[in-house]
Amino acid sequence: MYKYTHETVVDADIDSTFEWFEHEGSFRRLMPPWEVAEEVRADDSLEVGSQRVFRFPAPGAPFLKMTWVAEHTAYRPPHHFADTMVKGPFWSWNHNHDLIESGGKTTVKDEVTYQVPFGPLGNLADSILGGWLVKSRISKMFRARELRLQRDMKEHSKFSHEERKKILVAGSSGLIGTQLVAFLDTGGHDVWRLVRRPVKEGTKELFWKPDEGILNPSDIEGFDVIIHLGGAGIGDKRWSKKRKALIIDSRRDSTLLLSDTMSKLDKKPEAFIVASAIGYYGNRGDEELTEDSSPGSGFLTDTVIQWESYADSAKESGIRVVNTRNGIVLSAAGGALGRMLLPWKMGGGGPLAGGKQWMSWISLDDEIYAIHHLMMNRDCVGAYNLTAPNPCKQKVFSKTLGRVLRRPAFAPIPGISMKILFGELAGPLLIEGQRVLPSRLQSSGYEFLHKDLESALRDSLGIWR
Repeated sequence: MYKYTHETVVDADIDSTFEWFEHEGSFRRLMPPWEVAEEVRADDSLEVGSQRVFRFPAPGAPFLKMTWVAEHTAYRPPHHFADTMVKGPFWSWNHNHDLIESGGKTTVKDEVTYQVPFGPLGNLADSILGGWLVKSRISKMFRARELRLQRDMKEHSKFSHEERKKILVAGSSGLIGTQLVAFLDTGGHDVWRLVRRPVKEGTKELFWKPDEGILNPSDIEGFDVIIHLGGAGIGDKRWSKKRKALIIDSRRDSTLLLSDTMSKLDKKPEAFIVASAIGYYGNRGDEELTEDSSPGSGFLTDTVIQWESYADSAKESGIRVVNTRNGIVLSAAGGALGRMLLPWKMGGGGPLAGGKQWMSWISLDDEIYAIHHLMMNRDCVGAYNLTAPNPCKQKVFSKTLGRVLRRPAFAPIPGISMKILFGELAGPLLIEGQRVLPSRLQSSGYEFLHKDLESALRDSLGIWR
């Protein structure tokens, strides 16, 4: 049997800290950011008998899924709760959480006792490696948990004096939506999901079918904020005529339906936040671009211009509309970075198409916190670039990623190869670029967590110095 302990000091009182853990979203927020985990079920309680279930790729065999079932075994708020592994990769896993307040701060002490798989054989294998293999993974996991808890609590504290909001999120199952819903939930907001599949009984879900114009106005009456992150993925598949039509139609149908419906409500939401993209600016070389810059040209630019206009009816009815022009969101669990990792880890990374094009990126936590900032600040309206203040050229991105992964970064990928592989989308998404700055976001008072690329990559991958 092995034991591991970890302490996290949070700049908050014990009641607020314990309350953060009690929210269903805490489970997702505490998941290491590099884990591609699927949440199967999470009871909205830490009380004895409640369970949380998730699936994740098996180490060394990402195509095999493992299930972890955790059941809570002790509950003494605000000082203690505990859980045990009912099913999972370890032979046993018992986790105690103790909270101690002193001087207005709270220490969260995690104590885990566990037994590695395969009994004596597993112990032997682990001892040969000096106990390093399993313990290093656990240590990385708890370091990530520490950072997320501290940062989330700090971000929530900025608006603790404001009333909690009732929020509806469309596109909640995506890379950004999953983390945004979890984060808002841990802040005490009443968060609902707008879904296209049948609604799960007993959940905070509402049904719609935007391609058929189906949305019950009474369902969305009374929400303070509606956030729309949906739309067919721009870089998920090659651009055929059919795919390009789907990219446009999915944004038009869904955004117009939400905008027109809420504009006619007796009790309208205070804010409508709609995801957009820096594709608005087109291919601009070394030109520094802010929200005041003119649009570019091409399919992506035209798509974004129309996309943002679909919320006009909400704007004209007096609803505060915010368009978040997203850059490349960095996450090891998906998106552009997630797709890069396997070839890079195998030593096949390098600059794309010469590497002179600009990449305007943002860390996933900055993306989430920036949306929260724009939501809570009533003076924020219009378009905001959600990109870090230090964009970089693609060759710099490649070199930095190689340094973080300790892998070579000199295997160039010619532009012609990308055009053959990806077709038309290779141009605006991979070969061309924009040097976009978050001018309005910073002017509104938002302070970035990750201003430089290396710290963002290390945080996402769990490779801290």
